Amino acid sequence: MKVSDNLVHIQTKIDEVCKKVGRIPNDVKIIAVTKYVSIQRATEAFEAGITHLGENRDDGLLSKYESLGNKPVWHFIGTLQTRKVKNIIDIAEYIHSLDRMSLADEIQKRASRKMKCLIQVNVIGEESKHGLSPEEALLFVQALREKNYDKIEVAGLMTMAPFTEDETVIRNCFKGLKELQQQIQEMNIPCMPCNELSMGMSNDFEIAIEEGATMVRIGTSLVGNESKI
Repeated sequence: MKVSDNLVHIQTKIDEVCKKVGRIPNDVKIIAVTKYVSIQRATEAFEAGITHLGENRDDGLLSKYESLGNKPVWHFIGTLQTRKVKNIIDIAEYIHSLDRMSLADEIQKRASRKMKCLIQVNVIGEESKHGLSPEEALLFVQALREKNYDKIEVAGLMTMAPFTEDETVIRNCFKGLKELQQQIQEMNIPCMPCNELSMGMSNDFEIAIEEGATMVRIGTSLVGNESKI
């Protein structure tokens, strides 16, 4: 299907969920996850009106940036190796995977502007997923405050829910991230507004929005997956 048709379907769902819980649809950013599609498909997504694009590898981000430039808002959503920060630091506006001090140190060293970073949190404690536990995330925030870095803004938090059909487990994961956000905001730390919650993908974005997501990362149901063709 055309990306534009998929977008209408997804936006309708977002509108319905927001109406249900009393939220404003414009408060939810759709990030098209383009890691499994071609530059042409990513371009189609942008031309359909999706201004936020997400990549999880530096080479994928670089190749699509060569074609689309800085017209979209670029999100780096994958695990970021410290040695690859230099490759994406001038392209990405958001980094969704800040999870250790060595990475923060490298971002501070390489950035020429303030970077909007989201701390990656493994709310449920799944061994297969990256990220800090909620307790570790709070300690990490305190450590960042002591560093007083001028190139890092903790714009929010990111998590991935377990891949399960148990909606209670998924919802509890998203609730946990929202609670952590509130704890951090109560600290009133400069450069840590923590307004963004990046949570929810193709299979669970509606639950995520109900629990406060401001960014949903949607790939397969929006742009498809050309690796399976």
